[in-house]
Amino acid sequence: MTAQVYFADMRAGLRENLHEKLERLTEQAGVANVVSNGDLVAIKMHFGEKGGHAYIRPTFVRRVVDQVKANNGKPFLTDSSTLYPGERKEAVSALTCAIENGFAYAVVNAPLIMSDGLRGHSSQRVKVPGDLLNEVDIGLEIIEADALIVLSHFKCHELTGFGGAIKNLAMGCSSREGKLEQHSTVGPTIAEEECITCGDCLKACAHDAIDLNSGKAVLDAERCVGCGRCITSCESKAIKVQWSENSATVMKKMAEYSLGALSGKANKQLFVNFITQVSPSCDCHGHTDAPIVPDIGIVASTDPVALDQACADLVNQAHGLPGTAMKTGHDPGCDKFRGVYPQIDWEVQLEHGEKVGLGQRAYELVRLEPKDEKW
Repeated sequence: MTAQVYFADMRAGLRENLHEKLERLTEQAGVANVVSNGDLVAIKMHFGEKGGHAYIRPTFVRRVVDQVKANNGKPFLTDSSTLYPGERKEAVSALTCAIENGFAYAVVNAPLIMSDGLRGHSSQRVKVPGDLLNEVDIGLEIIEADALIVLSHFKCHELTGFGGAIKNLAMGCSSREGKLEQHSTVGPTIAEEECITCGDCLKACAHDAIDLNSGKAVLDAERCVGCGRCITSCESKAIKVQWSENSATVMKKMAEYSLGALSGKANKQLFVNFITQVSPSCDCHGHTDAPIVPDIGIVASTDPVALDQACADLVNQAHGLPGTAMKTGHDPGCDKFRGVYPQIDWEVQLEHGEKVGLGQRAYELVRLEPKDEKW
């Protein structure tokens, strides 16, 4: 059976604003079927890094929270600690950042709980039927929740081409150990002739894997865990990913980690992607670059693979915006993600997700009809 993906465009008016339209979208996608009386419902999302602004607005999150409560569920917002240094490296800093970004209880009407404990080590190993992995390490609060609603900002990503529901499930629901396991094949290289010895990579590396004593940055392969933080910190672009196979392996591991995050949640999962401010890189940065396409809308499904496939298709069907990080593929129908990251085969995460049973790529796009003829 083809998966259904429900789509609401950005149109709004006096009779229905976009918040109300989101509620109608999630109702149609089956939120009432996901939440049962008394369920502890994890609403997984990215709280945003300080300095960024493309993360989902707290007022939209409040509408989803209120829907869970209307169905007698007990919602909490959750995210996990990052592998790299920054504003979200442990629970205290991460929750402080979340509140400063607008996710205070007074705004979202739900408590904030880190899914992996104080320092990112509260987790449980979960068996999965993967090709690369037999078990994965998932944040304990994700495991213990009765239901899971995943809210994702759909955007480009420097390691996986795009980031959507699958990445939010995989990286976002795993412990620090799980993040290490997924990133472990992304070993960077350093082009010494391009290194300007600025030292930014030393500040970015949490594992003391880079040395500048020789006058140029030198990587210690034994210490490197492959988190990729140094790559995005290098303004001179001297540090590069070995793209030949590493990004594909990360994406395959992500699909298998997603299986673990959904363990025990059959018929208790819902995914909502916001295709707005489609930025060229991850929301983990302390800045947000110009979007590569106009805002497209909000989509929802119980199938994360179908959802991400639909989002990718909608982005690729759009007109690319000039003057952005996207260098090619501006015309409708062209590959926008390869226009930003030409080396990355972003379809791997979808192909492998379908292969291991996470979901299916085939979908039916169900467009939300205008509320009345006076739209």
